[in-house]
Amino acid sequence: MLALKLAYRNLMGAKLRTWLNMIVLSFAFLIIIWNKGILNGWDQQARRDTIEWEIGGGQYWHENYDPYDPFTIEESHGQISDATQNAINQGDLTPILISQASIYPEGRIQTVSLRGIDPDQKLLVLPTANLDKDIDEIPAMIGERSAKNYKLNVGDYVTVRWRDVNGTFDAKEIQIVHIFKTNVSTLDNGVVWIPINQLQEIMQMEGEATILVSSQESGSIGSIVGWVFKDHYFLLTEIREMIEMKSIGGSIMFIILMSLSMLAIFDTQVLSIFRRQKEIGTHIALGMTQRQVVALFTIEGAMHSILAAILAAVYGAPLLYLQAVNGWTMPAGTDDWGMTIAETIYPAYSFGLVAGTTLLVLITTTIVSYIPSRRISKMKPTDAIRGKIQ
Repeated sequence: MLALKLAYRNLMGAKLRTWLNMIVLSFAFLIIIWNKGILNGWDQQARRDTIEWEIGGGQYWHENYDPYDPFTIEESHGQISDATQNAINQGDLTPILISQASIYPEGRIQTVSLRGIDPDQKLLVLPTANLDKDIDEIPAMIGERSAKNYKLNVGDYVTVRWRDVNGTFDAKEIQIVHIFKTNVSTLDNGVVWIPINQLQEIMQMEGEATILVSSQESGSIGSIVGWVFKDHYFLLTEIREMIEMKSIGGSIMFIILMSLSMLAIFDTQVLSIFRRQKEIGTHIALGMTQRQVVALFTIEGAMHSILAAILAAVYGAPLLYLQAVNGWTMPAGTDDWGMTIAETIYPAYSFGLVAGTTLLVLITTTIVSYIPSRRISKMKPTDAIRGKIQ
C-alpha cells in the first residue's frame, strides 16, 4: 500500500507528463476495444444471417457439387430417396435444385443461377411463400442487388433460357413476383428463385435436388448415399477467414499505438530515474531495499495503464455505448464485396474483451516500466544521494 501511495503521489506530481501518457494510453484502450467490438459484431451478425437465410443447421451437397466450379453444376443433381423425402415431409430437410440459365432483361443477356426451392419451406427465412402464385408464367423472386443490376421491378416479365438434362435448350417467360432484401449476397447476386417443382419439370429432373438444407434443430440427420454433409464450421469458413484477416489488420494498428505509448512510458521512466537519483538514494538510506525501490518505479509506470483505463472509461464508455445502440453504417458499395455484411454493424462488447484488453495493456506497461527500473539495482546509495550517474 505504501508503494501504491508513493507511486500515485509521484505521478500526480509529474502533472503534464503523466496526463500525456494517460491520454495516449486511453486512446489505445478505446481503439482496441472499438475495433474488436466492430469485428465481433460483424462476425455475430454475419453468422446469424447466413445460418437463418442460407445454411440452416447444415447442408447436404450432392457428391459432384462444387460451388466454385460452374462446370460441375450440370452433373450436381441426384434423386431424392424415399427416406430423404420422409425427412423433407417432416420438416427436417428442404431441397434446393440449382442450374445455370440466361435471362434477357431489356434485350441484354445475363447469366444467372436458377434455383428452385419449395415455396412452403419453413427452415430458412428466405421469403419463398411469395412464389406460391397461380399465374401462367413461372413466378420468380430476386434480391435487391439483382433487381438493381438487371433493372427489374415487381410485375416485370423477362425471358429465361436454359438447357435441360438432355442438353436441349428451351426458353420461357418468368414474372418477378417479389424482390427481397438480404445481407447474404450469395442468395442475391445473379440468383433467380423459382418453385422447385417447376424447375424440376423444365429441367426434366423430377424428384432431384442439388442441396438439402437441414433444420437448425436437427442438424445432420445421418449419412445419405450420394450426398456429403457440410457443417457450420465448413460453411462459415469464408466469414471466419475474413474476420481473421481483419483482425490481423486491427492488430497492426494495435501494435503501432501500443509501441508509441510504451515508448512514451519508457522515456518517462528513464528521465524520471535520471532526475530522481537523490530521491532514490534517500529512500534506500531510510531503509528501503533496492528491490523495493525498483518495485516502486515499476508500479509508477504500471499505474499509467490503470489511470488510462479510468480515463478511457470516462469519455469512451458513452461513445462506445452510443455506437452499440446506433450501429456503424457501412459505406456504399460494401454489399458488392460478395460477403455477408449488413448495412449497419452493431458492435458487440463483452466483459472479457474489456478485461482482456486492460490486462494486456497492464502487463505490457509493467514490463516496459521494469526494464529501465533495473538500473536502480546497480546504483550505490552514496552515489545516488550525491546525484552521481554510474
